[in-house]
Amino acid sequence: MANLKEIRLRIASVGSTKQITSAMKMVSAAKLRRAQDAILNLRPYATKLSEVVGRLVSNLPVSDNVFSREREVKKVLFVVIASNRGMCGAFNSSVIKAALVKARGEYGALNDQGNVHFLCIGKKAVDIFKSRKLPVVADHSKLFDNLTEEAVFPLAYHLINQYGKGEYDRIELFYNQFKNAAVYNLINEQFLPFVPPTSGTSELNDYIYEPSQEEILEKVIPISLEIQLLKALLDSNAAEHGARMTAMHKATDNANELIKTLTLNYNKARQAAITNELSEIVSGAEALRG
Repeated sequence: MANLKEIRLRIASVGSTKQITSAMKMVSAAKLRRAQDAILNLRPYATKLSEVVGRLVSNLPVSDNVFSREREVKKVLFVVIASNRGMCGAFNSSVIKAALVKARGEYGALNDQGNVHFLCIGKKAVDIFKSRKLPVVADHSKLFDNLTEEAVFPLAYHLINQYGKGEYDRIELFYNQFKNAAVYNLINEQFLPFVPPTSGTSELNDYIYEPSQEEILEKVIPISLEIQLLKALLDSNAAEHGARMTAMHKATDNANELIKTLTLNYNKARQAAITNELSEIVSGAEALRG
């Protein structure tokens, strides 16, 4: 059994760690409230916009649209949304692993040729992909410093422009979707070519459109893509704070349990030391009598 001094030092060390994890939990809880409000406020708008696009394409061959036209996949871009900081459980590893598995699996041949590129949003993703010598074409980790439409929409426009020029034949998003403070879902969805939503396609087909339905679609699809990227980022941001809050809560609980165990061991060691001292005193007294 460790001596009393070692146990006291361990209790003090775990106590200091507990203070840090408890403080990080409270900070993440405060950030989570703001991030949760942001994504929950955007979702109704994103849903309604999806319905509008669905109605527009209901009687229109969407494959004729430049953003929706399928072509032979020769070059792929993965937009991987992680976080800038760690200590959030499996938040980063799950989304990074999903991108790596798909690159080596479904796009294995293209990946071997170096034709699967990675655009990273989050320093943790950048570090992993660069350490594995994978082609990271851009690092947009600073977006999390100012997660607004003004910051995100230019990136969406850049991706749309790259696809339109034929630099990439497919662009996919990888991110964690916020569900609640303790739960997030890993999402891999196609960004381009545009996949039309199916909701709302069975009604309102007798509308008169001005300008034409095709012209409206040309304007609405880029807006829908911008909102899709913004929504993915806001989802990931809220999920990150929820994951970190949950991880720090568990760490604090574990610290409490460890402190209890160490305190029990300390008391046992202290009692053993006292008993040993008493035994030595009694033995000494008996020796003097003899």
